[in-house]
Amino acid sequence: MFTVNRYFNPYREVGSVEIDALVFDVLGTLVDEPAGIRAGIREVVPDADADGLLKLWQDHVEREQQRIVEGGRPYVASDVLDHEAAQLVAAACDREPGEFATAGRRLPAWPDTVAGLARLAERFPLIGLSNAGRASLLRINAHAGLRWHQALSAEDARTYKPDPAVYELAVKVSGTSPERLLMVAAHAWDLRGAQAAGLRTAYLSRPVGDPPSPSDRFDLHAGDLADLADRLGRS
Repeated sequence: MFTVNRYFNPYREVGSVEIDALVFDVLGTLVDEPAGIRAGIREVVPDADADGLLKLWQDHVEREQQRIVEGGRPYVASDVLDHEAAQLVAAACDREPGEFATAGRRLPAWPDTVAGLARLAERFPLIGLSNAGRASLLRINAHAGLRWHQALSAEDARTYKPDPAVYELAVKVSGTSPERLLMVAAHAWDLRGAQAAGLRTAYLSRPVGDPPSPSDRFDLHAGDLADLADRLGRS
């Protein structure tokens, strides 16, 4: 279990289960990943089709992460995949890949993120759980002003979400059982992975997320972090 100081009350319930800590996805959930990459592309090539190049970047990263999870490619950290994506974007607009080197790390926080995390941190230990590699996650956190009690990278599991091994990182560091952790994400696929690993789930609505399907059954749905804090406060 966490060592909880007097400012924490970890025993908040979701349904009939007490929650010891909140586990947050980062990319898309707490930072606007597409906006950051798009802005990085426009800095280099102002007149380019930034949306098309962004799609090229994101499709490559998503495809290669899936290949790694499925065993079709040996594990490489997200920094490598971002570099490969930058090479594709650079080739498409006749630039050097290094010009896009930091685009995947300078990602703006959503307007409610910093204040929302601070409010939730008054009652819960907060764990970041990201597919970003360690080096990238450090810089993403610093650029966006994210503050954690623990930040975990999928690099430590040498795979990517939704592989159960990534969610197990949060279970191990918390020292508690999976059902006492609440996974918060803007991506239904991420929450399904968390459910399969035994975690409770909260869908956070974002413009760039992956919305739930009619068959999804998540424990909570929230419009933003303030709404999530309110819902947890009423539980």
